[in-house]
Amino acid sequence: MATLTFDTYAYIKKLREAGVSEAQAEAHADALKAVQEASASELVTKRDLAEAKVEIIQWVIGASGVVIALIKLLPGGH
Repeated sequence: MATLTFDTYAYIKKLREAGVSEAQAEAHADALKAVQEASASELVTKRDLAEAKVEIIQWVIGASGVVIALIKLLPGGH
């Protein structure tokens, strides 16, 4: 699973400097962090992509073997 880093302290500080109350800034940071954590579970990693690539190659090779076998079964197939 991919990991995202979110500096809640810096985010809250920036909101406070913009005039947002402490309670609102903390609530906003908590909500944004929760959304990021939920979204991170949907991200793919380079390893995920590499594994998918291997699976696709294996599938293509297997499908090619089936096609070749079917061609050999056709009349005149060698």
